[in-house]
Amino acid sequence: VCEIVTGSTPGTQNPELWNGNIKWVTPAEITDTSYFINDTERHISPKARLKAMPAGTVLLSSRAPIGKVAIAGTPMCCNQGFKNLICSDQINNRYLYRYLKSQTAYLNSLGRGATFKEISKPIVENIHIPLPPLHVQLEIADILDQVSILLEKRKTQIDKLDMLVKSQFVEMFGDPVTNPMGWEMKSFGEFIVFLTSGSRGWSGYFTQEGEMFLTIKNVKRSSITTDKVQYVCAPKTKEAERTRVKEGDLLISITADLGRTGVISADIASYGAYINQHLSLVRLKQSKLNPLFASYYFESNAGKNQFESKNQIGVKAGLNFDAINSLVIYVPPLPLQHRFADFVRATDRSKVAMLSGLNKLELLYKSLVQKMFFASPSAASPVLPTTSKDNKLFGR
Repeated sequence: VCEIVTGSTPGTQNPELWNGNIKWVTPAEITDTSYFINDTERHISPKARLKAMPAGTVLLSSRAPIGKVAIAGTPMCCNQGFKNLICSDQINNRYLYRYLKSQTAYLNSLGRGATFKEISKPIVENIHIPLPPLHVQLEIADILDQVSILLEKRKTQIDKLDMLVKSQFVEMFGDPVTNPMGWEMKSFGEFIVFLTSGSRGWSGYFTQEGEMFLTIKNVKRSSITTDKVQYVCAPKTKEAERTRVKEGDLLISITADLGRTGVISADIASYGAYINQHLSLVRLKQSKLNPLFASYYFESNAGKNQFESKNQIGVKAGLNFDAINSLVIYVPPLPLQHRFADFVRATDRSKVAMLSGLNKLELLYKSLVQKMFFASPSAASPVLPTTSKDNKLFGR
């Protein structure tokens, strides 16, 4: 039901073949959220003598990586990292896009090659797809498009909340890099009452439930996420007690992606949690410095610049205790710090509600994909949402 076409790259040493008016796309330009691609980073000249694919072609990356998908919004050419699908009148391109998006793991399993995996043109030509009547394809594409729009709106709302907090920080305290309000700069070590890092060798204590074991992936953007946390049954040792967190503890990543921060909430502390060796635990004099304020300061450019400058150059990135103690931070009045922390907590409550809604939308999308693409082949129409809540979601 499709014509499969592979792209190519004009000679890069010949400037006459480049900087023309013909769009030329590469897999690197396609993201997880790409849908219609209307322009490209580079353009080629008609002298390259490459035939452009028509608008509406489904772009499928065939290597490095396999399975990126988008639709050409205008005629364009592509490099050899694609096996693209020019749809016949039997198949809707948006339907095909949605189906291929759901098949990333399967497409990767078809990859062949020793140095790097690739799916060849014959492999793509022989992929079998469910093909309901065209009007059903259109309805499936419309429904999944609607859910995707809602997903992107919710993600945008969550991103805007993060931006709101950063803006509030600058409004209350000024740019951390230039310090226009002239706050006193002090050594971070003056406020530290306890400093440690996590330990190795916890894999033997991993369980399906129990207390939490926090790693660098759980700490980012001044927050701590627990949706993909590892659980442990912690040993009754001094080592475990040393790495057990308390409410208000500031966590800082000290290897790999340096300077990620987050503050332990009352809920996490009461549940019980420990840290691994890639995290440092900083317990502060909270009568002098609010940990949430400190977290957002060190997530700013002023903090990131310091982490980079203090990086222990070697086999891999890293920060030692001396580097953490020698960090500097400006110190506004404590009541002002507390006001900012209250604002952060209020915003976080809104974010939790939005994340809950986002998770439900993601589950709904996966459920719809499963029903619409993998229901009985004899089904004459897609399985539509049946609850009144779902029908309201789609305006039905």
